[in-house]
Amino acid sequence: MDILYTIIRESFIFSVPLLIVALGGMFSEKSGVINIALEGAMVFGAFFGIGFIRIMENAGSPLNSNLMLILAGIISMIAGGLFSSLLAFSAINMKADQTIGGTALNLLAPAVVIYATRALSPQDVKNIQFSTSFLIQKVPFLGDIPVIGDIFFRKINIMLYIGIAIWIISWIVIRKTRFGLRLSACGEHPQAADSVGINVYHYRWAGTIISGCLAGLGGLAYIISSTVSFDGNVNGYGFLAIAVLIFGQWKPEKIVWAALFFGITKSFASTYYLIPAISDLSIAWFFKMLPFIATLAVLMFSSRNSRAPKSEGIPYDQGKR
Repeated sequence: MDILYTIIRESFIFSVPLLIVALGGMFSEKSGVINIALEGAMVFGAFFGIGFIRIMENAGSPLNSNLMLILAGIISMIAGGLFSSLLAFSAINMKADQTIGGTALNLLAPAVVIYATRALSPQDVKNIQFSTSFLIQKVPFLGDIPVIGDIFFRKINIMLYIGIAIWIISWIVIRKTRFGLRLSACGEHPQAADSVGINVYHYRWAGTIISGCLAGLGGLAYIISSTVSFDGNVNGYGFLAIAVLIFGQWKPEKIVWAALFFGITKSFASTYYLIPAISDLSIAWFFKMLPFIATLAVLMFSSRNSRAPKSEGIPYDQGKR
């Protein structure tokens, strides 16, 4: 059972960042803006969040580790939102090609982060290390519940609960609020939305900024869960989140299952050696490739039935209404 619990908890480590970033992409694309720059926003957000944690450690801050993580998360969200404002300005105000703009931002983010890290570091290193552990060994009372306590309330990261809260809030916003309905209208029929007084430009800006905020937080969640240093790289998680978004058909209730699916494949790839029946097999290379094979297979079979917002990627011009 301990192996099973380890694999499940490991799948949360990979699933939560994917879930947060994919939900961010959903807000942007619901508004009609393709946010290819999720990878760059993750890098940018993680840089400022990890940088804050490093500064607190150097200053000998007495902050509780979870409070420090929450503050770092807020900083990461602000950084990710500011970064995505570049995409919003180019795509909405300048009406530039959104795919090209997003690709340029993805190339820009790691270069800026590595340059800033080396410029600010007295040792001229290109990574930021941190030593604070954000793992909760056991949640009082809840950790004693059989099975559920072992899975959800022991050796777990607070980001799991933040990710669940973000998913619930996202579902309510998209499905139950006027803002969510108007945001979706801007991505489906912007001319019709404009005709009833909805400012399409404002909603597209809002969707893109929310997208960047969540991607920045997802970048921090990925780094603090998987490593103890940040070198300006999130290992393609932003692009994998786009695959989750497509597999989830731009719907929050499906995105969460898509994130769990990819998280489980990543978890299996990193923990297969714990399973005695397959640990000695000479096909380790297959398990390491499994997440990418699953991604290709899922996109091949699911993209045919996926239905993206009709007007995503198309710049809106009020003068052509």
